[in-house]
Amino acid sequence: MNPYLKALPYLLSGVLLNAFAQIAMKKAVTAAGMSWSLGPLVRLFLHPWMLVCMGCYAVSIVVWAAAMKLVPVNFAYPFLALGFVAGAFMSRLFLGEGIPPLRWLALAIIVLGVGLQAFTAPSQREHPNAQEPGK
Repeated sequence: MNPYLKALPYLLSGVLLNAFAQIAMKKAVTAAGMSWSLGPLVRLFLHPWMLVCMGCYAVSIVVWAAAMKLVPVNFAYPFLALGFVAGAFMSRLFLGEGIPPLRWLALAIIVLGVGLQAFTAPSQREHPNAQEPGK
């Protein structure tokens, strides 16, 4: 199987986990508050939503590492821009936040840009199985 196709589930899972971590963080801060003194910070970091947030980030690192093993960084990294799109949709779904019309246009442009880079055929030089110079 093509390593670029094989990496897509890892890349998209990493993006979705990162976006949901932001939602969980917002829920934690809203519920527990945010203060720069020790007691409130401990309460914040022990809040269940903050634990979900940190868990999502931890798992996203693992799935992102799996993607990094398969494809070059310059292919994978632009997928992180989809986090803006996922974050907007999740904030609307889970937090009831609105998305103004101009932001919808901006999100569509992001999707178009990521799609263009994702469907650009890699050159032999950037192919993940290509021999590195000097090896």
